[in-house]
Amino acid sequence: MKKLFLTLLLGGVLCQTAKLQNNYQWEETQSANGYTYKYVSNDPMGVRIYTLSNGLTVMLSPNKKEPRIAYRLAVRAGSNTDPKDHTGLAHYLEHLLFKGTDKYGSLDWEKEKPKLDSIDALYEVYGKTTDPEKRKEIYKQIDAVSGRASQYSIANEYDKMMTAMGAQSTNAHTWVEETVYEEDIPSNAVDKFLAVQAERFRNPILRIFHTELEAVYEEKNRSMDNDGWKVLETTYRNLFPTHNYGQQTTIGTIEHLKNPSLTAIRDYYHKYYVPNNMAVIMAGDFDPDVLVKKIDAAFSYMQPKTVAEYNPAPEQPITSPVISEVYGPSAENITIAFRSGAETSKDKLMLNVIDGIFANGKAGLLDLNLNKQQKVLSAGSTLSQYKDYGIFELKASPKQGQTLDDVKALLLGQIEELKKGNFDDKLIKAIAANYKLSKLSSQDNNTVRVNTMVDNFIKTKAATWQEDVAFLDAMGNVTKAEVLAFANQFFKDNNYTVVYKRKGEDKSITKVEKPAITPVETNAGKESPFVKNINAMPLAAIKPVWLDYNTAIQKGKIDNAEVMQVANKQNGLFNLNFRYEMGKWNDKKLPFALEYLQYLGTDKYTSEEISKAFYQLAASFSASAGNEESSISLNGLNENFSQALELLEHLLRNCKPDAAALEGLKNRMQKARANAKANKGAIMQGLVNQATYGPQNPFNYNLSDAELNAISAEELVAIIHAMPSFKHQVLYYGPLSPAALSAAVKKVHKTPASWAAISAAQKFTRVVQDENKVFFSHYDMVQAEMSWARNLAPYDFKKEAVVDVFNNYFGGGMGSLVFQTIRESKALAYSTYAFVGTPAKKTDPFSFIGYVGSQADKLPEAVTAMNELINILPDRANAFEQARGSLLKDLETDRVEKMGIIYSYIANQKKGLTGDPRKAKYDQVKAMSFKDIQALHNQELSGKKYSYTIIGNEKNIKQEDLSKYGALKVLNLEELFGY
Repeated sequence: MKKLFLTLLLGGVLCQTAKLQNNYQWEETQSANGYTYKYVSNDPMGVRIYTLSNGLTVMLSPNKKEPRIAYRLAVRAGSNTDPKDHTGLAHYLEHLLFKGTDKYGSLDWEKEKPKLDSIDALYEVYGKTTDPEKRKEIYKQIDAVSGRASQYSIANEYDKMMTAMGAQSTNAHTWVEETVYEEDIPSNAVDKFLAVQAERFRNPILRIFHTELEAVYEEKNRSMDNDGWKVLETTYRNLFPTHNYGQQTTIGTIEHLKNPSLTAIRDYYHKYYVPNNMAVIMAGDFDPDVLVKKIDAAFSYMQPKTVAEYNPAPEQPITSPVISEVYGPSAENITIAFRSGAETSKDKLMLNVIDGIFANGKAGLLDLNLNKQQKVLSAGSTLSQYKDYGIFELKASPKQGQTLDDVKALLLGQIEELKKGNFDDKLIKAIAANYKLSKLSSQDNNTVRVNTMVDNFIKTKAATWQEDVAFLDAMGNVTKAEVLAFANQFFKDNNYTVVYKRKGEDKSITKVEKPAITPVETNAGKESPFVKNINAMPLAAIKPVWLDYNTAIQKGKIDNAEVMQVANKQNGLFNLNFRYEMGKWNDKKLPFALEYLQYLGTDKYTSEEISKAFYQLAASFSASAGNEESSISLNGLNENFSQALELLEHLLRNCKPDAAALEGLKNRMQKARANAKANKGAIMQGLVNQATYGPQNPFNYNLSDAELNAISAEELVAIIHAMPSFKHQVLYYGPLSPAALSAAVKKVHKTPASWAAISAAQKFTRVVQDENKVFFSHYDMVQAEMSWARNLAPYDFKKEAVVDVFNNYFGGGMGSLVFQTIRESKALAYSTYAFVGTPAKKTDPFSFIGYVGSQADKLPEAVTAMNELINILPDRANAFEQARGSLLKDLETDRVEKMGIIYSYIANQKKGLTGDPRKAKYDQVKAMSFKDIQALHNQELSGKKYSYTIIGNEKNIKQEDLSKYGALKVLNLEELFGY
């Protein structure tokens, strides 16, 4: 009976997968306006690929779900192509392409140019000078001339133009083979946007360089504080003793950072930033026939040039394991990595399948044999595929009392299991089905679309989009025999690297020292003629769309449970959530119980069989508890909804205590808790909670070690079994009608006539900041990180719009006051921000958080700079209008869809709001003036007391210096974490 039930349960998705056909063919056609493009038949993203007359690639994917467009400009240039004597150069250049051209970013280009030419020449001399005293003298000259040049430069004009047209996610990144510039714009801003982008790459000017270089120094220091980054660099270096994947890092060496050459940067730009080495990639709300013509007109000035491809000597086979150790303050782990073939090789397909066989989150070898059986704290696998080679990694963290060599043996053991074929024969088909599910659920996301296209363009010179589109079919057609043959050839006993991440002091770190920098002028309130012309270009109106919850959400009851439902008319996916208004504050054991669930079996099925069954159904469940809410959710293919729900209900109501699983979970929980104490982000979170709530706070409201050890399997299972008896809502997004949903849920999900009583929740009181206080915790790091915290006025919806505009103006993006002052002008931090936080419920107040991450010796200056802005709000009319206009455009283009409709309704209810509050906010923003945000600043921030939270190395930060900011409290880890 058991085997028959599982066979019926799993049948649907396997039959569907068997019907997959390789039905994707290259086609070529011409649009009505004469542009030839290629496409792949049956491509769900509808990608058109153009090659313009100057060689520029254009990839367009129309998607009308919202009036926005995701944009990427991709360049096949990264750290691989950095000159050997100027590593980090591609990354420098990425930063500098935000600084403007001879038309924008300058008040007077003719007067600015001689100063910049002088700076160029000084850096050339500086880079060739070795005498320390002479270098200091030259740097003083650079600093002085830079100050004079800044009288003519306008910082962040690019970001201001993007903000003014309603852009979101302005950013860029550099990696081994690529530099990519990123935007997300309203669909009515295309003309403005393309005018700016075309100008951006016409004649970029390398201005405001020495302060931007300091930001890169800070980024280098941050990388040295990141143990994961150090493991990655070590892994790549071991696998690639010849190729630049391993021989050159993206940020560059300290020596090269200290000796930059503007001449070399400019030469690099002209060598690689040519149209036949670049692509304009867009996905969103547009007519591709119209858009490609506009792109062509904008970028037609670019002239093609032969680009010498990076063509290194091939790597020799690894014949014995390459072993390395990395030290740092974070928790220990191990990485075993193998070098694989090129993007165009069969390795990519086979290792993607093998990655799923090892770790798919439910039914892989690592999932079942290591994670499910709790033989390690956590284990996983990943494939990083690049153009020339790939990297296949197995990673794991040890549990309590386990050595890294123990973990290594377990990982290598799973490779042997793979090579022997000790995995379910159906697993490969299920991997393909779940991959399809993932693609289906993400393809209406413009960001996913453009990133997928970027990946294709960067890695392949040949037209391989067809292979990308057909990849699902190819995965489904891989046989187990092919996997075994490949695995036994690929995974040898000695062709890998092992990197042990050990806990301890890294004695190899040399930080990039702080140079003497005089703050530069940002001319923040001024505009170049180019920017004025761009901002004056008219925009077609986009009508905002507000929700009518009465029609958007279908409400009802299933027995005693309230139901909220939104119809999915796009595809065959569903999302079901049983939502409880109870959480950790009601019962500290609840999160532990819900985590325990994944390791339990029932009277009919083992835990492993349940995991396999969900995976074969292309469905997944999760159970988790937050502070005040909990959820048990299910998602997947709607055709398997009833079977998946039946399996989930069976597990919830029939799971059995498993003492061995509990002991394993306790061991892993203890190790995870110890690891958290070695995580600087978690420590900072604990400090901020101390500043916000005091000694008893949500962060340290945890089970004590004694409470954790005393928990029995029976009491945790009793909590799980009781879950359906507590009041909850049924939230559903999917294709089922209300009647069909009700019938399917009622069949298996029984609720009581009256709900069981829920324990009263623990209350936490926010402190009143009536004096300045400093909370400090030691961490072995190069940088120091500091936050400002203050509880503000009680929640009032009428203040939300003012808060949103204030955040845009004060501390949001690159054009904000905080960023311009602390990073652009004074070069005191790589990362800095500040904002007023809006509470999630009406009983909580607004709050303020500021942040600076900087070198420890810059901290006093950074504190002064932030405090000046907190106390005196500069009045910059243009910046205010951009902040206000940006929010209006965000609201005009915002489209709440899918499960987000239900969650937004619930979120508004928590704040005591009815209907869609965005309309009232929109009307309020339209009428807002600078006086409104100035009043907020004066009432809530200026001249007030703050709690400062600081994490850093006590060797570099003196307690007497910290005491200058307020009453100092040095906190130990037990106080912060509660255990």
